[in-house]
Amino acid sequence: MKAILGVLSAALTFTIAVPAQAQFAKPEDAVKYRKASFTVMSAHFGRLGAMANGRVPYDAKAAAENAEVVNTLAKLPWSAFGEGTDKGDTRAKPEIWKESAKFKEASDKMVAEVAKLNTAAKAGNIDALKAAFGPAAASCKACHDNFRKD
Repeated sequence: MKAILGVLSAALTFTIAVPAQAQFAKPEDAVKYRKASFTVMSAHFGRLGAMANGRVPYDAKAAAENAEVVNTLAKLPWSAFGEGTDKGDTRAKPEIWKESAKFKEASDKMVAEVAKLNTAAKAGNIDALKAAFGPAAASCKACHDNFRKD
């Protein structure tokens, strides 16, 4: 798990340090990057949801580790919504580019809610996880509802 977090931290540092357009040689690369980020984030978020909803036993250590991964990944995909990435193998709606301020607001809200989830998971109790999971999930759903094709 430490190795994964190290790689994710390095990726995040790289993402922040390099301008978004320079990161991707082709728009298709950006689409692949953001889809991969969302896929891995979803897997770890799902593990938290399973604990929060009682489908699997609560494990404080696993919750904290998964929340940390989600928190790191939550910051990554947004730079991959650049010019030309609205075409090809994507479920991104045109509203992302037409309503960019609204999209930025939604992504910022999700990042903030995931940060709260990360803090709650580190508290080491299921009640804190449950309380933070709902708003984090709602922020994800809101973005999907408005900016992702079915």
